[in-house]
Amino acid sequence: MWRKPSEGKPSPESYNQPVPVSAPMENSRPAPASYAPPQPTPSRPAVDSAPATLGSGSSKISSGLKIHGEISGTADLYIDGEVQGKLRLGNARITVGPNGRVQADIEAREIVIDGTVNGNLRASERAHFGSSSRVNGSVLTPRIGIDDGARLRGKVETVQAATASETSANVKQPVTETLQPVEASAKGE
Repeated sequence: MWRKPSEGKPSPESYNQPVPVSAPMENSRPAPASYAPPQPTPSRPAVDSAPATLGSGSSKISSGLKIHGEISGTADLYIDGEVQGKLRLGNARITVGPNGRVQADIEAREIVIDGTVNGNLRASERAHFGSSSRVNGSVLTPRIGIDDGARLRGKVETVQAATASETSANVKQPVTETLQPVEASAKGE
């Protein structure tokens, strides 16, 4: 019988032998003991992050958070959690994300809804309702956008931009007018 020479085959002993590896030397100095090469950061899923329009002067209420009370300010707000109370961000944008649940009156420059809202909405510039939005309450805004699939139950009133901002300015100011007592007189005496 013919036997093939075993020139190219490694012997079983060579499997357990360490293989010398020559590493290229970039610097002649050794790296400090505390040095660790930078590790790439894992990317987070897009579902977890706020929309790209969320800037540095913005705030986010993440899913899993529940807030009861009044929220006011000037920064944009993204809500993906639960909020009950009142939201007043007159010169900002309020966005209710797909997981957001809001039971509050909302007053802002721009309102974008993709979640569930029970309350009255007053936008000084525009209101937009995404396809997954569920809104129960009245809407007062100069411009409105409603995507296919959105559910809106309540009164919708479109007004001029100046009227909506004037109306919201009047609501913010406390009533300073005092009532004077009036004497009633009975007729026929």
